[in-house]
Amino acid sequence: MGNVPLLNRPIYKRHRAEYEKNRMGVITFSEEYTYSIPPARLFKASVLDSHYLFPKLLPQAFKSIEILQGNGGTGSIKQINLAEGKNVSYLKYKIDELNEETYTYNYTLIEGDALSANLEKISYEVKFETSPSGGTVAKMTNTYCTVGDFAIKEEEVKAGKEKALGMYKAVEAYLVQNPDVYA
Repeated sequence: MGNVPLLNRPIYKRHRAEYEKNRMGVITFSEEYTYSIPPARLFKASVLDSHYLFPKLLPQAFKSIEILQGNGGTGSIKQINLAEGKNVSYLKYKIDELNEETYTYNYTLIEGDALSANLEKISYEVKFETSPSGGTVAKMTNTYCTVGDFAIKEEEVKAGKEKALGMYKAVEAYLVQNPDVYA
């Protein structure tokens, strides 16, 4: 073995093959949505107060949202408990960035029924910007980290986008009906 280069030795070849088999694939989707509400109000309602507002506005989807660790800011861990009868019962995520000045919210799904042996994590980046009309342009990027050559089905991504859009539209409708809330 003395003359065989280190990376060509049998044990390293085996580990390298296992690494190649198990390495992650990264699939990213980005979307932009517009809302009639200014970014400050939409951010306060849908991000800073989501643990209260989402279960209130969408009880058919959300049972509760709990802060498990931290104060709700960067580094905190939250758990979403979904309503009975859903395919997914809970989602646990870590807040990677929460910036109230730039209206930026990045978080990573780290545990829950939505993750599987083929999906290591899902990261979300949300940024609210002021639109020319005074409302919000929401820029959202989802990054799926898959194991091996697992492929995300387009219909699953589309279904997830529609659910997220429905949440933000519910918040928008609530804020339009209640102009003094989160003002």
